[in-house]
Amino acid sequence: MEKIVQTAGRNTLGEFAPDFAHFNDDILFGEDWNNQDIDHKTRCIITVVALMSSGITDSSLKYHLENAKKAGVTRKEIAAIITHAAFYVGWPKGWAVFYMAKEVWAEDDVPADAKEAHAAEMVFPIGAPNDAFAQYFIGQSYLAPVSTSQVGIFNVTFEPGCRNNWHIHHADKGGGQILICVAGRGYYQEWDKEAVEMKAGDCINIPVGVKHWHGAAPDSWFSHLAVEVPGENSSNEWLEAVTDKQYGVLK
Repeated sequence: MEKIVQTAGRNTLGEFAPDFAHFNDDILFGEDWNNQDIDHKTRCIITVVALMSSGITDSSLKYHLENAKKAGVTRKEIAAIITHAAFYVGWPKGWAVFYMAKEVWAEDDVPADAKEAHAAEMVFPIGAPNDAFAQYFIGQSYLAPVSTSQVGIFNVTFEPGCRNNWHIHHADKGGGQILICVAGRGYYQEWDKEAVEMKAGDCINIPVGVKHWHGAAPDSWFSHLAVEVPGENSSNEWLEAVTDKQYGVLK
């Protein structure tokens, strides 16, 4: 599993409460969440149950429910987890968490025929669930390698509403990424700029050092080729998730 990097503390409280921001980003997420004594999926489940038992049902619980889904917790598993915990921490708390969990796992109800219809629009395969990077996505994504030598090229598919976290490509020389939409409709957005709609044939060039995200429109499947521009000491820095408020203005 790739190292978890969190910047929410500094982004929100960096100037007002720098010590709290440090403990949140560097200790809680930087050290505890990266500890390998407990696997990531189990840690996500423990966190959801801890918040539920404390009666916390705000945006932090939704974040950790989404985190649990990205870690591989299925709708059937989360239903069993909440039901079991409700016997010990309180039935009303179970009801409260179920309302939020239904929203998080609602995307699992997307009809299979919509996915098949999307696949029929392009020559590239949808590929397998993108489990290796699931923690950096809201919703389900799929990955199909097209080229893994000379230049890395991958077909990335997003179900409706799915998007990746804000992230930055780094390189000492060269580097960056090129996105080419091959089917469906989606968006690309750079920090402090308006989102750009992407349709089949559209191409986006992403230089190194630019904070951005990309993903599907709320009502459409979306696939793009991700072309890895060769560079020296290239790396990818994953940042905070795209919030519902940021994403909710898109159509």
